Amino acid sequence: MSYTALYRKFRPDSFEDVKGQDHIVTTLKNQIKAERIGHAYLFCGTRGTGKTTIAKILARAVNCEHPVDGNPCNECAMCKAIKAQTSMNVIEIDAASNNGVDNIREIVEEVRYSPTEGKYKVYIIDEVHMLSAGAFNALLKTLEEPPSYVIFILATTEVHKIPITILSRCQRYDFKRISIERIAARLEELTTKEGIETEEKALKYVARAADGSMRDALSLLDQCIAFYLGQKLTYDNVLDVLGTVDIEVFARLLRYIRKGSVSECVGLLEELISYGRELTQFTVDFTWYLRNLLLAKTSDDIEDILEVSTDQLQLLKQEAASVDAEMLIRYIRIFSELSNQIKYATQKRVMVEVALIKLCKPAMETTYDSLIDRIKVIERQLKDGVSIVSKNETRGEEAEDVKNEPLILPKAVSEDLKMVAAQWRNILSNMPPLVRTVLITTKVVPGSDNQLMLVFDNEVDKRVIDADNHMEDVKNAIAKVIGKEVAIQTKLVNEGESLNDFPDLTKIIKNVPIEYVD
Repeated sequence: MSYTALYRKFRPDSFEDVKGQDHIVTTLKNQIKAERIGHAYLFCGTRGTGKTTIAKILARAVNCEHPVDGNPCNECAMCKAIKAQTSMNVIEIDAASNNGVDNIREIVEEVRYSPTEGKYKVYIIDEVHMLSAGAFNALLKTLEEPPSYVIFILATTEVHKIPITILSRCQRYDFKRISIERIAARLEELTTKEGIETEEKALKYVARAADGSMRDALSLLDQCIAFYLGQKLTYDNVLDVLGTVDIEVFARLLRYIRKGSVSECVGLLEELISYGRELTQFTVDFTWYLRNLLLAKTSDDIEDILEVSTDQLQLLKQEAASVDAEMLIRYIRIFSELSNQIKYATQKRVMVEVALIKLCKPAMETTYDSLIDRIKVIERQLKDGVSIVSKNETRGEEAEDVKNEPLILPKAVSEDLKMVAAQWRNILSNMPPLVRTVLITTKVVPGSDNQLMLVFDNEVDKRVIDADNHMEDVKNAIAKVIGKEVAIQTKLVNEGESLNDFPDLTKIIKNVPIEYVD
């Protein structure tokens, strides 16, 4: 005898066996018991949540000769015929392959004839959103006023594609995603019946990977059992079969990112790829890990929000204590964008590596949250006693060349600007962290009319300093150090220019002899 997949073998026979849809089950049972059965139902929700299963149970229940508390008895001739799919009373149609006007017209013609046995003719139209506009129009009148012996059950995963004229003629039932706890409990129940030894942690992971779909969970479980046939199904086994990554690996990756170590991040990615981990799933899982960290960081009572084990919860809380919420938001943004792009990409590894480099090097981005991240990195370095040197500050032989070659300045450079240049480091130290971080990579140049000009190669940095409060911060810091007010202007380098095209007043004043020209 051929093998039957778990999701088919254990398809629920009664409303009580359906998990996670109590609000729908209770309503339908009450309707059957009170004989207040509707003529059209619309079941909508994500895949694998029980839409077709409940439709079939409802079809049996309304035709059952001896219903028990709103459930089909599954023993009478009608129940057995419907289960065996030999009854002419229940007609299942796949709208994905029967979506034309002619297919619906056939239904409209058949509706005229009453059932040869039982009480109702039930039409179950799956993926109904696939019907063409003409097919919906052909169904409309019959759906509005069908004969008393006809019930339509429409099922869809994309309810937004259903015309409003159809929606208004149906009783709509929204199927919820099934919780991890319910799926895991069901998996434990079924593996016990099958005599398969499993770890609770393994079933929990399968349940989480199913993303609210009971059918997906059973399919994944089937896959894992087949790979380790005759063996105990452990957590590590599940990770191997599904090509997924353990939470401890994510924690290690996050630590490498916070260190800014690109080589260690890429090395860990190489390790994951060599073990056969799927990069699309890795991207989704790491995004969820970051989301859980953010919740652990920003909420006190997360036990009920996060569906993770006690051990994993402790790990999350430990990691969350050492990371900033703003930083996590930036990481989530980058990986969310990546998860949208990577599905259809041919170079998935390259895209993941680029995303990891972005996380490690916030200076590569010009968004607000990356700027905050840069500040956090610099503050952490200052706290650890690491000196911050501008990327424009030359060293070694290059600096020696600068010392030996006099630079020419116009005579218009005032003593005030010379004082600012000589004391620039002290001035920076008197500024707020955000302003100081932006100005570290800025050129200080003599401007027109004895003004101090700040030259930027990044528009975002210029906008930050141009803000009224930040410009005042700069002026106040200068006045505090040199005891005078200095007029300041800002400039963004033009296309084709670079910061190196402008003389750096701070280096000229400090490091080289100045030769004035008329």
